[in-house]
Amino acid sequence: METAEIGKRTRKENRRLMWLSVKQNKVTYLMLAPFMLFFLVFTIVPVVMSLPMGFTDFDMVQLPKFVGLSNYTTLFLSDKVFIQSIRVTLVFALFTGPISYVLCFLLAWLINELHPKLRTIFTLIFYAPSMANVYTVWKLIFSGDSYGYINSFLLDLGIISSPIQWLTDGSYVLGVTIVVQMWISLGAGFLALRAGFQNIDRSQYEAGAIEGIKSRWQELIYITIPSMGPQLMFAAVMQIVSSFTAGTVSQNLVGFPSTDYQAHTIMNHAYDYGWIRYEMGYASAICMILFIVMYILNKLIGKVLSKYMD
Repeated sequence: METAEIGKRTRKENRRLMWLSVKQNKVTYLMLAPFMLFFLVFTIVPVVMSLPMGFTDFDMVQLPKFVGLSNYTTLFLSDKVFIQSIRVTLVFALFTGPISYVLCFLLAWLINELHPKLRTIFTLIFYAPSMANVYTVWKLIFSGDSYGYINSFLLDLGIISSPIQWLTDGSYVLGVTIVVQMWISLGAGFLALRAGFQNIDRSQYEAGAIEGIKSRWQELIYITIPSMGPQLMFAAVMQIVSSFTAGTVSQNLVGFPSTDYQAHTIMNHAYDYGWIRYEMGYASAICMILFIVMYILNKLIGKVLSKYMD
């Protein structure tokens, strides 16, 4: 009884300390309130609502009609385009996820070795594509006529005899989309890694030199990476989310739908049923499957990087 009472008093004390902290930092919480309100209304609520909605037939006009597992069985047993979108999304995520993650880390590491003024310039150069609308430029580069930069270059070298339809030929659309997605993937994760390198205590490198670390690669493995657990985790989560929810690039670059659905991701499929056909129940089922996959992957990544989070 005494132990239980101590536990109860401890929980009560924790709640009291929490509210005391909120009162002491009420200005901070007040400034966070607008963001948290929008995050709750436009992110948390839709995600929670999509779970029960996935079991309904809902066209945004009539009231939802409960259909049980019908949407999910149709997805996996009858919807060939959805199965195709799974394959495309996995290929897309395999390239744009791990490769972009490693690329973000290496670029952040190399930029950190530069002069402070050069760091700012190169950080802006590599981060800018994630902010700008680059599709017009890439359409010009991969234009299907002889005036496209890639076609013009290959024709001048004699590698090809006629222009390649990079944006409409089913053999090339996925590869082109992956290239462009990798180019614009240096976003928030890249900035987090850049900040992580800046926040490492320099005395650790001095201590490492005393202990026998002699090269920059040894510093990277034994000091830098273990010191950047939170930044590595954040960048990994951002890469997983961006690679599995990619769809905007293919829509803007190779059209919607793409030729033979060769660049049709799961998000494209959800957009098709949600905002073109207005079959919100079916679209919610698609999004819920994607959410579960990303949640599992985030848990796996968390376990892999947990040793760096202490």
